[in-house]
Amino acid sequence: MEQQNEVKVASLLELETLEKGLYRGQSWDLGFRALFGGQVLGQALKAAWASVPEGRVAHSFHSYFLLPGDAKQPVVYDVEIVRDGKSFSARRVKAIQNGRNIFYMTASFQQPEEGMQHQYAQMPDVPAPQEVEPDIRMYERNYENIGRRMREALSYHRPIDIRTVDAVRSFTSKNDKPERYTWLRANEDLGDSQAMHQAALSYASDYHFLSTSLQPHGVQITDRNLAIATIDHAMWFHRPINMNEWLLYSMESPASGGARGLVRGQLFNQQGELVASTMQEGLMRITD
Repeated sequence: MEQQNEVKVASLLELETLEKGLYRGQSWDLGFRALFGGQVLGQALKAAWASVPEGRVAHSFHSYFLLPGDAKQPVVYDVEIVRDGKSFSARRVKAIQNGRNIFYMTASFQQPEEGMQHQYAQMPDVPAPQEVEPDIRMYERNYENIGRRMREALSYHRPIDIRTVDAVRSFTSKNDKPERYTWLRANEDLGDSQAMHQAALSYASDYHFLSTSLQPHGVQITDRNLAIATIDHAMWFHRPINMNEWLLYSMESPASGGARGLVRGQLFNQQGELVASTMQEGLMRITD
């Protein structure tokens, strides 16, 4: 197996400031057919964070993927200040490659405050992360059987420790329920900045997400006749995020149709607290 240099998600999320409101992020080629959507989510949110008043934190974002990104080129982020109110701030972020808009995000930030609280969401009962094999080990065991591009990109899959419960069942073409449970955390110390932790979670939230919709149909993500791409992605942050500790990502697909799949996710910390929620719709088209 080829030896590859260590890469860190914090370096991916540290953006270069070109001028006020304009930033550039480097790209990782994860061996997919296009730029990994999670990279644009994480970098765009980090760019939005750079323009908000001190003390405010992101509580939600909504985004649309317009064009496939090029994983071999950097991405430029243009941040528009939409509004700064007494408690909330809104930002619109445009991601640009080769002079074309490939992605839009609208993010909302809030000054933290106390309020009514409830949680009507139960953490699924699944094996602890220490009992689940890291996904990267499964790829390493099957090194000779995975595609060349994926072999070359394995080092870029290591910064986030992702452990899929019953991974063999989830990643085969057997017809199954559209549910998936994944433990995840950063493989490096991300410090105490919520900007970094929220951006890192946004990056990781796109892993294995849309492919959950494939499970009832007996189709693998690697199927050459499959066209699959994210259309939109939304996320809500309910509590402070700590990517240095294990989070359980519970994913399910309630419906698919019209060549689109819908998935939703809930992220729990190990205390059973719901820390974030996600929704995504994407293209799932079988071609001839």
